[in-house]
Amino acid sequence: MMTLRVLHVDDEADIREVVKIALDLDPELVVRSCASGEEALAEAAAWTPDLLLCDVMMPFMDGPALLARLRASPLTAAVPLVFMTARAQETELARLRLLGAIGTIAKPFDPMSLSELVRYHITSSKLAAMSDGFDNRLRADLATLVRCRGGLGDNALSATEMELLESCAHKLSGAAGIFGYQDVSDAALRLEESVIAERSGVATRSDAKAQLDALVDCISRQPSVSGTSIRGALI
Repeated sequence: MMTLRVLHVDDEADIREVVKIALDLDPELVVRSCASGEEALAEAAAWTPDLLLCDVMMPFMDGPALLARLRASPLTAAVPLVFMTARAQETELARLRLLGAIGTIAKPFDPMSLSELVRYHITSSKLAAMSDGFDNRLRADLATLVRCRGGLGDNALSATEMELLESCAHKLSGAAGIFGYQDVSDAALRLEESVIAERSGVATRSDAKAQLDALVDCISRQPSVSGTSIRGALI
């Protein structure tokens, strides 16, 4: 059975007990509790939780200070943190998100639905991490496409290189939309179809080149790519 590790820190013992009881209702959640920020720092480094639930107002080291310390250490920099706060004003919630929290849970909370909220935030954080990984892949794919573009323009791509181009386009068309790049997905599909048509003799190589140009331009205009050295070389 898959287990998800949740570290909860709050200086109030009653709240720690309620949170543990509530989360223990979910057999896949494993919960550890801490009474202070210092204790949570040590526990997070040793245990690497999937999520840290953190009170905002605590003595000695409050929630924002704890978050800053977590982010400053390579051992805990990637631990996702959700603040639990009674200050539900939008300005306060926005401030906490700007500090680097992935979300907030308002106090008072419903113990019976707390595990659902925790699962939601864990899933969101994992998807965000995967999205960051896809951004890196997008940059790598752009470099491959740029290399292919030079050869395609000279009609010098080998059959193997054309297969690489088709494969790259096929994979992008299937994955890019999942991570919010629907325009990239659409452009990649058009390139894939053009390459298949060109290899089948029903379209010219210039058609494939035009679609490759369109895909390269589409990827290079994405915010996650636009500042890279590859993008600079295209301008």
